Formats: sequence, structure tokens, C-alpha cells
Amino acid sequence: MLPDADDLPELLLDLAVPHEDINEVVAGRRRLTADPGALGLLGECVEELFRDPEETGRTPELAELLDAAPAGLTALFAVYVFLAAVPHTLARHRERGIPTEISRHTLSDLGRHMAVHRRRHGTTGVQSRRWLVRHFRGELYQLGRLQFERARLGQRTASVLAAAGLDAVPGTPCLNLHIPDFHGPLTPSACDRSLARARDFFARHFPEERPVTALCHSWLLDPQLKRYLPADSNIVRFQERFRVAREDTEPSDTEPVQFVFGDPDLPVARLPRRTSVERAVGDHLRAGGHWYIGHGWFPFRTQPAPGA
Repeated sequence: MLPDADDLPELLLDLAVPHEDINEVVAGRRRLTADPGALGLLGECVEELFRDPEETGRTPELAELLDAAPAGLTALFAVYVFLAAVPHTLARHRERGIPTEISRHTLSDLGRHMAVHRRRHGTTGVQSRRWLVRHFRGELYQLGRLQFERARLGQRTASVLAAAGLDAVPGTPCLNLHIPDFHGPLTPSACDRSLARARDFFARHFPEERPVTALCHSWLLDPQLKRYLPADSNIVRFQERFRVAREDTEPSDTEPVQFVFGDPDLPVARLPRRTSVERAVGDHLRAGGHWYIGHGWFPFRTQPAPGA
């Protein structure tokens, strides 16, 4: 189920796992494979991860299983679950004809989230275990600068889109658009290329779904950012791609603090002011303001399917 200890470092490098974490992951493998109970739990987790494989948006009930990991393996157990899942994920990708490089770039988000964990805690582990489920189930793909998650419209968003003239009802296929960290500037040209790739990718590999819209739910869509950033900034130009789907009334102040500074619990008074975005986030909070998750959408049409 897990790669041999001699082969494991190569797989970890393919998944962009930080070099300083590799020895610890390899050493933990020995403890895991020597414990029959832990191996059984690992198998249960992988089985749960892939349950109902065609149901997009279903979050496997992994939290309790992962929390039951033996002492000494708790921080790393989710890593081993995802490593054991790799062959199953790649087999599904092959069934869809997905290129190897897209598979590799997508699954390397495991390493990115281990880097986030190390930046925040200074130890080996994986941040956002629940988030990575999407990658390994084949619901989310890295296509250039952006990530695209296969999803379906809910009642609230479907009504907004229908009012705007789209053929949208609850359950209509759509895409959730995500902006990964550690991937360079969010330039308009990089986003354009990513969207062009997505239009071809989903027409080619998921022709039956035909998503009608791309949605984004992010603090980067909070319109208050326009008060602090120049009109030609990457973030403002990214915002301008979207129409408003709805507005939040509950503050989400920890979201920008986490993504900009790496730790949602940092004291607001001591947030650095090195960049325009850092100044925007920190100065707004220090002045008594709040940040909100923005919800945006724009029409999305895939390219004609090959041979159509």
C-alpha cells in the first residue's frame, strides 16, 4: 500500500514535500508498517477517501479516523493516507486521459501544505487535511496559476445565475476556482493562460459535465481592497473578472492574516508592513475594520470537445 522505504523519498520529492521533512516521513513509515492496527486504520482511511467516487463535493468522513492514529504518528498519519492514495488517484487520472504533468502538479499540493504547516508550526505535518481530499479524489486540478474544482451549483447561487440569464439550476456543473500559495504573482496573463487551459481540459477530460460558471469564494474578492491597492494591481484586476454572487455579513479577519502572514493568530498590532498587501490587511484591521469573504462568478464555457 505504501512505497518501499528506499523508493519513498523519490515519491516525496515528486509531491514537492519539503526536503527537511523527508527523513522524518521515511522514519515514520517504519513505525507505521510495524503496527498492524495502524496499517488497518490506513486501509480504512484510503477506502473512505474513495467512497462514492463520482459524487463531487462529498467530503469523506476522515477526521475521526485520522484522529485515531497511534501516538507518535498523529502528525504524519494524514501524509501516509495521501501517499497510499496516490496509485488509486493516478489510475483514475489515466482513465480520464489526464496528462502526467497535470497529475504531478495537482498532487504536489501535498508538499505545499506541508510547507505551510512548517512555516506556521516549525514541525513536520500537513495543513488543511480536509482540503487535500479534493485533489486525491480527482475533483480538483492545478492548471497553471489557478486550481479548478469540479462542483455543482447550490440553490442560492443557481438562482443568482438564472436571474442573470444563464441556464442554471441546482445541481448544474460548475467550477470552484482557487488561488494556491507559493505560486508566484497573480498576474492577469497567468490567469488568462490558466483559464484557457481549463476550458480545454474540462472539455477534453470531463466532456459530460460542461460547467456553466466559474465561482470563487475568497477574501481576495473583498471590494474593500480597492481602497488600499492601485487600480492596476494584480488583485484588483483579478477582482474585476467577477460579478458579485452574494455578500457576507460575518467578518473573516483571520483569513487574510493566515494567507498573507502565515499564521491566523498573529497579533494585529505587530503585523508587518513590508508590501502593499501586508499594509492593506494590517492597517485596515488596526483601524478597527474587518475583512470579509467575497463570492464571485463569471460565465464559463468549455472549448468544443475534440472531434465535435
